Amino acid sequence: MTQNLTDLDSVAPSRRRGPRFTSLAIGGTLVAILLLAALFAPLLAPFDPNAQLMSARLLPPSELHWLGTDGFGRDLYSRVIYGARPTLLLVSLILVLTIPFGLLVGICAGYLGGWTERVLMRFTDIFLSLPSLVIALALVAMLGPGLMNGALALALTSWPPFARQARAETLALRRSDYLAAARMQGINGLRLMFGHILPLCLPSAVVRAALSLGGIILSAAGLGFLGMGVQPPTAEWGSMVAEGSKVIFDQWWVAAAPGGAILFASLAFNLTGDGLRDRLDTRHGN
Repeated sequence: MTQNLTDLDSVAPSRRRGPRFTSLAIGGTLVAILLLAALFAPLLAPFDPNAQLMSARLLPPSELHWLGTDGFGRDLYSRVIYGARPTLLLVSLILVLTIPFGLLVGICAGYLGGWTERVLMRFTDIFLSLPSLVIALALVAMLGPGLMNGALALALTSWPPFARQARAETLALRRSDYLAAARMQGINGLRLMFGHILPLCLPSAVVRAALSLGGIILSAAGLGFLGMGVQPPTAEWGSMVAEGSKVIFDQWWVAAAPGGAILFASLAFNLTGDGLRDRLDTRHGN
């Protein structure tokens, strides 16, 4: 009886780990497919994504045009593949801008404390209370539509969650034995903050970034849908959905093709983030 219980205990952890590895594996595979499609778009796309042929406009999916054509006769399959490029580039720019700045604010607030923490956290709360898409639209309206301006606009309201999380983790670490031992060795100030605290905050920041990518993709598509993102004729999923919405009841595939791509990308990053959370976040076990 004792042997059976021992065998069950040894099997249980592997069973609990199964869904976690599966989620990460599926999400990572989908993200890899998305990245490869964007990287090898010229090889995978059968047509020029910007080539117009009015005699072939609004054709349904067929053997020649796998996802049909849009109102200008452009091949939707080719445009969907090329549309991954500006979306992934926009997401990368947002992460490059938000993660370092958010970690810097959060670690400084948690480690220094006092009036520095109060000022930084109130500054963070102000940006956290702003509706991200509305502020992004206002900023893009002032700066002008474009890829870089869209990234700056979305990054403006995307960094506060990283700052609050880094501050909470820094507060928990500030009186830990690990940092006490580092101080005994003469390590203080910036060397302690960015040499010892920062590496411990990075795993949770990576998890949060992966989980937030789905929402960032939707926000980027929202900018494109409203005409504030990448400008035509460049293929971009949000603007393609906007074009398809005009004929959605008769030619549904024009909006369904880029909409499916947005769903695919959001699902891929959400599954990857969920798997990374289970692997890297110690509160969820291993």
